[in-house]
Amino acid sequence: MKIAVLKEQATGEQRVALVPESAKKLTAAGFAVAVEKGAGVAAHFEDAVYTAAGAVIGDDVAGLVQGAEIILRVGPPAMPPSRDEVGMMHEGQVVIGSFMPTRNTAVMRALAAKGVTAISTDAIPRTTRAQAMDTLSSMANIAGYRGVLMGAVELNKYFPMLMTAAGTILPAKVFVIGAGVAGLQAIATAKRLGAQVFATDVRPEVKEQIESVGGKYVGIELAQSAAAGGGYARELSEEDKARQRQMLAEQCAVSDVVVTTALIGGVFAPKLIGADIVRRMKPGSVIVDLAAEGGGNCELSRPGQTVVENGVKVLAPLGIAAGMATDASVLWSRNLFNFVMAYTNTKEKTFTLDMNDEIVKGALITHGGQVVHAKTKEAIAHAG
Repeated sequence: MKIAVLKEQATGEQRVALVPESAKKLTAAGFAVAVEKGAGVAAHFEDAVYTAAGAVIGDDVAGLVQGAEIILRVGPPAMPPSRDEVGMMHEGQVVIGSFMPTRNTAVMRALAAKGVTAISTDAIPRTTRAQAMDTLSSMANIAGYRGVLMGAVELNKYFPMLMTAAGTILPAKVFVIGAGVAGLQAIATAKRLGAQVFATDVRPEVKEQIESVGGKYVGIELAQSAAAGGGYARELSEEDKARQRQMLAEQCAVSDVVVTTALIGGVFAPKLIGADIVRRMKPGSVIVDLAAEGGGNCELSRPGQTVVENGVKVLAPLGIAAGMATDASVLWSRNLFNFVMAYTNTKEKTFTLDMNDEIVKGALITHGGQVVHAKTKEAIAHAG
């Protein structure tokens, strides 16, 4: 059983799909692991450490790809105008990574045409058994942590209350929108930094979770449930949107830092903070839009940029987890290792996907020359 790990090609991507710790475990389980030269350097994992873990280092990318049964990735395989990794692949291979398939339909179609089986870990169902394989949650945890740190750096005030000889400085007020994995970590981080933390979510059942990490829940009573199952939220009714918008406007107006993390189905970002709400905020306050990769929760967000409106900074960072590449890679690697081992028979030294398994069914994007993931098929049809 041969596994290949390639150097990520996306701009700004510093993570690697497999770290030496997991490579050692895979080789012990009977896999032959080949890693592209320099694949882990940006995350501070040198080639020599992979070699010591039992992996083979190679610089023939086509040879690495074509000789592997399983290819481990962070993001989607590269296609022209970058190097053509998809073109190097062949029928029957399995590629595992976070492909955000509804956003990357061209790559998914190309993988299907090559007869490659693609497993996208961001589509893994939110179940107890799947938690150890859930890269989306692992990276969201990092995003929530780093997002608050970014807000603290940009804010021209202290987060904690300070009693000094010159008088008392009151704590900053932080408002977190969305209490999924990223949101809960943002609440906990802001609380550890000494801020007063308020948070909201369209799923009122998370009130207890918000309070458990140090936040105070604020919200509206919904006319109908917004829970979509699997820890995700669905879009609100027009009536509930209007009431929510009023609550958000009031809360943002008194906040120093607003951190937004809301995604519909874990993929698309609803516009929750309009330009009018931003203009009502205090000059000097900061918005950190952690949903930028899904389009952003703030109307003024420009993915990858910082916008200043009426003295309010609107940050829309991309690839946040890649900025903490060492630990992000460790967590990612463990998630992929857990997935691979879940379908590996170590006695017979075989890797076999169970197509009736709920995790495989949820994360399977392409197989047998077809795009089989329902939402990806819809996105392809919509894209034409």
